[in-house]
Amino acid sequence: MLIPQNHKSTKSHKKQFEPVPSEIEDIGKKIVHAAYIVHKDLGPGLLEKVYEICFSHELSKAGLNVKRQVNIPIVYDGLIFEEGLRLDVLVEDTIICEIKAIDQVNPV
Repeated sequence: MLIPQNHKSTKSHKKQFEPVPSEIEDIGKKIVHAAYIVHKDLGPGLLEKVYEICFSHELSKAGLNVKRQVNIPIVYDGLIFEEGLRLDVLVEDTIICEIKAIDQVNPV
């Protein structure tokens, strides 16, 4: 996984990337593993809240700091809207995980 590096435009217009820090890479691997475990154990057909609870539990078992249903205020035109955005899962105050439960995947 690579993160775009802030840079000025060059004639070649090639984006430059820097590697993801190893700490973030390790968190990402634990997140993918937790998602796999929950998917494998529970299967399809449940409510998103059930997957969210189990996913958060797996992340906690892996030693990660997890927050569920985190409210993020939206600031617009000098106003603050407290009900602006709610994150499903915030891991290590760094990575946002949005939980989705679907019946089928449609080809695009």
